[in-house]
Amino acid sequence: MYAISSFFVGSLFGIGLLISGMTDTTKVQGWLDVFGDWDPTLAFVMGGAIIPMAIAWQLTRGRKPLLAEDFPEAPKPEIGRNLVIGSTLFGMGWGLAGLCPGPSIAALSFSGPGGVAFVVAMIAGMLLAPTLKKQLDRSQRPAYS
Repeated sequence: MYAISSFFVGSLFGIGLLISGMTDTTKVQGWLDVFGDWDPTLAFVMGGAIIPMAIAWQLTRGRKPLLAEDFPEAPKPEIGRNLVIGSTLFGMGWGLAGLCPGPSIAALSFSGPGGVAFVVAMIAGMLLAPTLKKQLDRSQRPAYS
């Protein structure tokens, strides 16, 4: 049941990304080009994602999900080095390629070699991230003499 519902929800999400234009790299880059030829239409996509999710976090309090033990905890609103580095890298990739993780997977079937290269680089980055985080954490430790 879990696999079937995951497939259904993932497919619905992918279709939503296609319909909203999030898989169109020129549309995404137009949204990010605030000082140029700005395309504000993706603001509705962002609002259409943020508002229901904010409501969902409120509605899950004290409830149990159908297909899992518990709902995940809401993210803590902490701004730290990991958030700043991750957000910067995400924003750079999004601005340069016009894709982020969800839309890049949804666009794999029609994005050509560039889309495949993006997904391969994205997966490599995800695999390298824990190692790089350990390196950063080690370099931040105080040196004792």
